[in-house]
Order: sequence, then structure tokens, then C-alpha cells
Amino acid sequence: MSGEGFDWHGFLGRWQAEWVPRADEDEDEGGEEAVSVLGRAGAGEAVIAAAEERLGLRLPESYRKFLAVSDGWHVDETAGVYRLGGAADIDWFRDPYDLSPLYEENLGDRPRQEDALLAGMWRRAVRLETDSDMSHALLDPGDAGRDGEWALYVHKGWSGEPPDRYPSFRAYMEAMYRDFHRDRAERADFVNATTRAQDARVEEARRLALRGRCEEALPLLEEASSYGRPRSAVLLNQLHHVRAPRSTRDYGDLVADPRYLPELLPVQAVEPGRGEWRLGGDDHWLGMMVARGVERETAEAVLSAVRDGTHLYAPPGPWGRAVAEAREAARWGMTDEAWRTLRGALPSWKAPGRSLIAPIGLLADPVLGPLVTPERGREILATPRSGESGPAPEPVPDLDPPGLAWLAERAAKPQPHDGYRGVWVEGADPAGLPALIGEEGAELSAPTDPRRASRDAPGPHEREGVELWEDRAVVAVGRTAESWAFAFEVTSHHRLNGRFRSPATAASAAGRAVVVWRDPTSRSAEEQPTAFHLSVAEQGDELYAFTARGTEFERSGAIPDALDPARLFRPEDTEQEREARVLAALHTELGLSLPRFALDQGRLRTFTTRSWTRAPREGETFGYAYVTTGRPRT
Repeated sequence: MSGEGFDWHGFLGRWQAEWVPRADEDEDEGGEEAVSVLGRAGAGEAVIAAAEERLGLRLPESYRKFLAVSDGWHVDETAGVYRLGGAADIDWFRDPYDLSPLYEENLGDRPRQEDALLAGMWRRAVRLETDSDMSHALLDPGDAGRDGEWALYVHKGWSGEPPDRYPSFRAYMEAMYRDFHRDRAERADFVNATTRAQDARVEEARRLALRGRCEEALPLLEEASSYGRPRSAVLLNQLHHVRAPRSTRDYGDLVADPRYLPELLPVQAVEPGRGEWRLGGDDHWLGMMVARGVERETAEAVLSAVRDGTHLYAPPGPWGRAVAEAREAARWGMTDEAWRTLRGALPSWKAPGRSLIAPIGLLADPVLGPLVTPERGREILATPRSGESGPAPEPVPDLDPPGLAWLAERAAKPQPHDGYRGVWVEGADPAGLPALIGEEGAELSAPTDPRRASRDAPGPHEREGVELWEDRAVVAVGRTAESWAFAFEVTSHHRLNGRFRSPATAASAAGRAVVVWRDPTSRSAEEQPTAFHLSVAEQGDELYAFTARGTEFERSGAIPDALDPARLFRPEDTEQEREARVLAALHTELGLSLPRFALDQGRLRTFTTRSWTRAPREGETFGYAYVTTGRPRT
């Protein structure tokens, strides 16, 4: 970025014409008079040449062109450098604070180029400022670009931070001009050609974003935001937030506006709701919301609902009806169907005001929020909405693979709790599963993380009235695309033993039922092969079952050829290959499937089953052990 072709007369003249004091400057103390003229008359070529002769090198073009137009400048940066001197004022910096050794000692044996340049900058830089707050503007002849421009470093001595780097003097001055605008953006009387042009860009970007042309809107908003223009930052935050749904963004005072509060306040509550707020806890967050104009009771209620998973994103109109329909599908694990519902309704989303360009509130919904992946976020932004028109984007592919084969993929990286077990009931209402196989009084929970629910379930020793021999599972509940209701424990450390009691017969009172159990991976498959169990029942009677341990089988009933364990568990195959084959057969023969995304990353209802093991008979023994790690449960 050289000075060639850059209109310094126009640039500096515009800056001078637009100058007004900042809102925090005291005009009564002569602040306005003192800097009413920002620059000085340009330096002649002889003056610039004399400075170069004194320094012993030619100055970079952008700085020479600047000096020829204005021999110095009142930068007016909020903190740091205040005034740049003229050609006669500049001189070598000479590292008066011995900063070079501090940076050199951290270079290591193979330093990055930028670190090596910075370490040497202090001794070879040219100092430009004549008035500052313990800060220095330093041009480094040793850090030159292909265009011959020298990098400019601003060192704020009071900050303790490394200096800010700009690729050229021109880049630095353009950044300071944007800072000048940003510092005055809140002044009602700060209106000029630049502010009007940037505000027009914000409005253009808003329309482009609503037409699904996010990539065109982004650079317009980034530029307007660098000038501090109203609405630019909040619109830009929305685009970045939807593209990175798990990130956090600050929407400032907009959260208190009644038009936007239902969308934005829950999103602001997500971070403290997850326990990730590190700036003083709930009271600090609530205080921030109150300072922005939100009623404390409202902020407390939203935070509580987000934290306990009961918050519901409920916008009005056709979009709101689609959200409710999608939530109902996602609650039962049908997340791809839920997304297709949302996708179809996106054009009907209406912005409640000019400061909202995307359905941000969707991200805070505990059931629907996890469905918005970065790819789907981009699909949202590429979809015309709020009355605007444009081409529809290419649909993002579904996330759930068909069938059950994905369960076998986990065997490639064995984990301590990588076992699983589940029950499928054909044509049943999943809400009725607790009555079929649940413990006494079992009820469906609110949608929750099924992995965490299973992992955090109390053991028999922690529950009153539960025998130590009992093996009750916390299972996630849902419905498959093939209309099977399922109850599935996705992370299990329990092993199949001789007292196993299949829940298939109890579950089959509502229709054909299938039970699958896979042991967690053994440390030594040769010494203790991973057990795999299948049982199928109908109307209270078991039709067939088998348990495979390696290539040894226990079997009962008339097992279909397609599910014959001797065919599925081949001696020459690995355990993972055997598991993949039997899971594929269960999908082909019985139509079983599971929603991977909902079980791994979504939110599902759960309940606790009856024991999967029977009581020990007379003469039988059993062992029970538990390990307590970390802090005990309270």
C-alpha cells in the first residue's frame, strides 16, 4: 500500500473539514481551538530531502507524499499518539528503554520472521510523534514491503503489550481516520459526506443480507463498523454468530428493545446459562442487562429458563408455527426432519425491526439450537427472508446416516463407556415407553443431553430402595424415520452377564420389540470378547434371540437367516467388522435405525428403565464396585 495514486490532499482535507471535538473533550478549556487546525503547510522537497540526508536514507513514498501536503498532523487518537511531527522533527528512536533485549530473549532457535523483525525494530526505527501519552509512532526501514513501504509500529508504553503494526504510514493514517470517526459516532451533530456514505452502506448491506447475499453484505458492514456507524456492529455480529453458532456475541443495548428482546436476550443468556460466564457470575451478568435497560425480573427469568433447558423460542406468525412443529420433531430425535421444516419456513421469517437480519433466537432454543451447525447457519444466511427475494441456496445434506452402522465406527477408537443398549418398539408412541419398561413412577424428562444424563446417572448405592444388583439404565427416547419408537443408552459401561433379563417381552405388549446390547470394548478382545445380544419379541412372547461372544453363540428360537450369528460373526473378521455387519443386517431385515446427531449432540427426553438384570437366585453371588473421582455429588 504505497503512496502512489493516493490523494493526500483530498484525504487530509476531508479529515480537516469533518473535524469536531469528541463528546468527552472539554471545549470550555480550549480543546477545540487548540486543534482546530489539524495539520500544517506542506514541507518543500528541500526540507524533506534535508531530513533524509540527516537520517541517511530515503523515506517511504506514502510518508514523503504526506509531508509534502502537511508537515505534521494532530492525530487525536483517544489513547497513545496525539501529534505527528514534521520533517524537521523526526529522528531515530535508538531504543531508549532497552526493549530490544526483552524481545530478543524470547526469539528461540527458529523465530518467526515477524518476531525477528519486531525484536530488531527498536534500534533501527524512526520516531515520528512529538506529543503522546508515553507512546511512540515508529517507522521501521527494516520491515519493508514489496512496494517499498515501511511498517509503522505504535508502541503504547503504558500498556505492557506488544506494539500495534500497520503495513505502511498510509495504512496507519487511514486507521486513525476511522478511529476519529468511531470516537464521534455518537454525536448527533457529527454528520458529513463520510457518515452518510457509510450509513448508506449499512442499509445496502442490510438488504443484501435479507436477500441471502451474506458474502456481499459482510465487507460493507466490516467497513462501516470500522467507522463506528450505528447498527453496523450489531448487523455484523448477527452474520458472524449464525455462521459460528457456538460462539458468543454481544448485542449491547439492543437486548432491551421490546422488538428484539425475545430474540436477543436468550442468546445473551446462553453463556452464563452454560456456566461459562467468567466475569463475576450471575449477578454481574444480570447487572449488565439491567444497565442496558432490561427489567431484572425479566433477565432472571430468561437466564433461569435457558439454564434449565425450558426456554422456548416462540416467534410469531408462520415462522413461529414452523418452529413449534420442528421442535416437536427434534424432541423425538427426528432432527433432519426438523431442519427440513425450518428450511422450508425460513422465507416467512419477518424481521421485527431494521436492526435484525436473522432469526438469532433460534440459537438459544435448547432443542433446536444444536441443529444449527455452521453449514446450516450459512444456509440460513443464504436464504432470502423477511419479504426479500432471491435464489434459494443448495440444501445442506442431512446429518443422520441411515441405519445403525455408525455405532460401529466408535470401535475404531475404544472408550471406557463405549457400550450401548436399546429397545425398539414397532409403531409405538415413544411417550408410552416408560409405562412399558420404565421403573416405577418413571416419567419422561425435559429434553436434555442424553450422553450426560446417562453418564451422570446415580448408581444403585446412591438411590434409596434400589438393590445393588440392579442395572437400571437412563435411556434417551425418540422415534425413527421407519416409525419405531426407541429407548437407547448411548454410553454404557455395563457388561452382559448370566442374569441378563431382556426387556423385549415387556416392551412387545405395544408391538414387535427388539433389544440390542453391545458390551463396552474389552481391553483384551482375545481374553474377554465383546458380547453382542439381540432379542426379538411380539405380544409378550420372545420370538428369537442370540448372544455372541467372539465366534461363540448362545441362541434360541427361529432366527431368520439374515440374522444368523454364524453368518454375521465370521472368525476371520475383526470385532468392528462383525459389529458393522450385524448392525447393517438389523437395518436391512428389521428396519432399525437411530438418529446419530440427536444422540451425540442434540437434546432428547430420557427416563430410567427397570433393571436389565434379575435378582440373584439362591446360591448365586454377584459383585458390585464403584469408584468415586473428583468432588462427590451433592
